[in-house]
Amino acid sequence: MPESAAAPTRLNKRMAELGLCSRREADDWIAQGWVRVNGRAAEMGVKVTPADRIEVDPKAQGQQAAQVTVLLNKPMGYVSGQAEDGHEPAIVLINPRTHWRDDTSRQRFSPPQLRGLAPAGRLDIDSIGLLVLTQDGRVARQLIGEDSTMEKEYLVRVSFGAVTANVQAAFPREQLARLRHGLSLDGQPLQPAQVDWQNPEQLRFVLTEGKKRQIRRMCELVGLKVVGLKRIRIGRVVLGQLPVGQWRYLGANERF
Repeated sequence: MPESAAAPTRLNKRMAELGLCSRREADDWIAQGWVRVNGRAAEMGVKVTPADRIEVDPKAQGQQAAQVTVLLNKPMGYVSGQAEDGHEPAIVLINPRTHWRDDTSRQRFSPPQLRGLAPAGRLDIDSIGLLVLTQDGRVARQLIGEDSTMEKEYLVRVSFGAVTANVQAAFPREQLARLRHGLSLDGQPLQPAQVDWQNPEQLRFVLTEGKKRQIRRMCELVGLKVVGLKRIRIGRVVLGQLPVGQWRYLGANERF
């Protein structure tokens, strides 16, 4: 289909598809007069085709450049998002006292960095490890957008019935194959996963989707109980030596 014949889509959606910003950011920029379509100031709700020329004011790009993304090694007992059931949200750990002293970024903490800072994906209250919080809608879309296939890697300590030592020897190989591909949750088949034994009591999972409590529920379906779960990688960004309860900035040259 030629570009001119493509069905029109809302400008904010098109800008997100082009990787310029998130839909919410696009709406903000349009409201501030920072977006032009074919040389004219765009109006909220306008629809465009791929043939239309979209221009963004440098002011918007400057605002975007000031947005931060931070990596937190979330401890157990904190929820990823809003406070619930008396448990504090992970964002309370983003402060000068918990900033990792070995952070190589040149950025320095300032309170405005907390404005709009939100988790890009969840990590259960009883799970630990890498949690990404960002002000940048492009990062959020990359990690948790509906078309995201970003790899997330976990180390998962398990037991099998009464077996807590050398679980690998007791766990049937055909059930390991089901963990890799063949399970369904909420009536939907899961995407193939990489699942291997890291040591006799610990599995390594690599997933490209993120259903609620997915690994724990997958394990339950094959008779395993999760004793501990730690996320160690998202895309190309690894937890590394970041201490529990501390955070660092995503480096200028780091990409997920």
